[in-house]
Amino acid sequence: MKRKRFVLTFPPEVVGEPITYNLAKQHDVKVNIINADVSPGEEGSLLVEMEATYPNMKKGVEYLKELNIEIESINKKIQFKKDECIDCGACTAVCFAGALFMKKPDWKLTFDPDLCVVCELCVKACPLGLFKIDFGDSAYV
Repeated sequence: MKRKRFVLTFPPEVVGEPITYNLAKQHDVKVNIINADVSPGEEGSLLVEMEATYPNMKKGVEYLKELNIEIESINKKIQFKKDECIDCGACTAVCFAGALFMKKPDWKLTFDPDLCVVCELCVKACPLGLFKIDFGDSAYV
């Protein structure tokens, strides 16, 4: 099983379609919606994490393309130099996804990469420059 994040941008005529349901039911692709901007009659976008075997993921992506949905693979991750961190917490103020937080009782900075949506705000917020973008593979699209 492979887990991959995508930004899906779809035309107004497919906003009412059960896209995530069909991915799960017809193509055996698990879909986790991380962020959504969907309004009837307007272009919509989803930030999703999809998990499936390679053949099922490929079929799911083909299904999306048949609906004229633009698929942008998120190939980047955030790399964090934890060993150099002074736990100032500046990055937590900008992390709307909750991937960066101060952990009690010692108030040490914790980074959960599974929650990270790679918005890159932490890169700018860190006074020591301990965050950087790591570009990964672009399989499936």
